[in-house]
Amino acid sequence: MTEADVAALLRDAMIVTLVLGGPPLMAGLVVGLLISLLQAVTQINEATLAFVPKVLAIGVAMLLAGSYMFSTLADYTRGLLARMIESGAT
Repeated sequence: MTEADVAALLRDAMIVTLVLGGPPLMAGLVVGLLISLLQAVTQINEATLAFVPKVLAIGVAMLLAGSYMFSTLADYTRGLLARMIESGAT
């Protein structure tokens, strides 16, 4: 396994990490922004008002994007294991 192969594996791992983390993080970001805007307009400073909707939004995002995230991770794992087998065969 050459340095180029290792660099490609690390690049692929980072891309898969970003793709898997993107949907829940974006949902939490959007809901957090909306809740903070609501708190600023109404001057309500309650910590649970920000926490609970974010958790629910992240859960919904995981439910909606879960199959896509699983298939992405499974494809990456299959490719990684195939590379390991190829590397061990040579």
